[in-house]
Amino acid sequence: MPGPLEGVRVLEIGGSVAGAFAATVLADLGADVLRIDRAAQVPAAPAEPSPDPLGRGRRSVAVDLKHPDGPAVVLDLVAAADVVVEGGRPGSAEKLGIGPEVCLQRNPRLVYGRVTGWGQDGPLARRAGHDITFLGVTGALSVPGQAPATPPPYYLSSFAGGALQLVIGIQAALLERARSGQGQVIDAAMVEGTALLSVLIDQWRHTPGRVTVVDAPFYTTYECADGRFLSVGAVEPHFYRELLDKLGLGEVALPDQYDESGWPLLTVKIGEAFLSRDSTEWEKIFADSDACVAPVLAPSEVAGHPHLQARGSFVDVGGQHQPRPAPRFSRSGTGVPSVAPYAGQHTASALRDWGVDGWTDSEAVRGV
Repeated sequence: MPGPLEGVRVLEIGGSVAGAFAATVLADLGADVLRIDRAAQVPAAPAEPSPDPLGRGRRSVAVDLKHPDGPAVVLDLVAAADVVVEGGRPGSAEKLGIGPEVCLQRNPRLVYGRVTGWGQDGPLARRAGHDITFLGVTGALSVPGQAPATPPPYYLSSFAGGALQLVIGIQAALLERARSGQGQVIDAAMVEGTALLSVLIDQWRHTPGRVTVVDAPFYTTYECADGRFLSVGAVEPHFYRELLDKLGLGEVALPDQYDESGWPLLTVKIGEAFLSRDSTEWEKIFADSDACVAPVLAPSEVAGHPHLQARGSFVDVGGQHQPRPAPRFSRSGTGVPSVAPYAGQHTASALRDWGVDGWTDSEAVRGV
């Protein structure tokens, strides 16, 4: 697949959701991603293409890492790789004989990217955790004066705090390698990436002269007459005035926008206004407005939004509408990702393409 990372070879050690998302982003940007799957996952017969969006855009080689030759197969692939993406618990890759130390001995130019919940060291490094674990520890679930917030969908810590930080680190390390000629290990911890997203932004919000909009009546969601919701983000005074005008509240005596003592009343008045019409009516009223009002869509509805349709923001991948690779590039355009492979689908061809086809007949590899 074309893209700015075309020619960069990425070896993905399969098994981690965050690692899979990082590898997907790299594949979307044009990298040649080869996933190492377990030999036990290979189907008895060729499988149907999978619409799995976290498996798209790469090939699969199945290796039995418990076979005496299994680690040697992976290390031969490492020698031909630019990047390794690994998301196991600290020490798991080392136990398999494919940890960063041995990989960098084999390929000193290798960028070895690791993504975990707690990082590679520290008292909790080997403990399990999920998104909500790291959201709680980093203050992302804390709303001043209220009970802890409802956790967002499963992506903020794992994908934004972990996987995307790893992708940034990999790209930075590849740039640095162009100067030094040396590879290095990247330790991407979801808890640290989430702190960067939450604590740093919270501190920025509380910088003198800035307004904290958490739980503000002009930065929340409101129900409409048809039971659907609209999001409101009219933070700036001129956007807020436009919001009130469109709601028919422009001439109503209301508390000042930033007077927090008046926020309960503002919430009631704005809520009553939205409840007076269906969401479709409000969408038409706010269609050409800068009041920052938008529908709250279900994931299944997103691809049908007119703006995203106009930009072609979704593409067909194996019969499923999936987000197109992002961001966009003026010259190094990205293509439509291929469907997710089944385990071992490309064992023979990928080993050949990566120059390690001597292992094709080994019992350590599997394919269909």
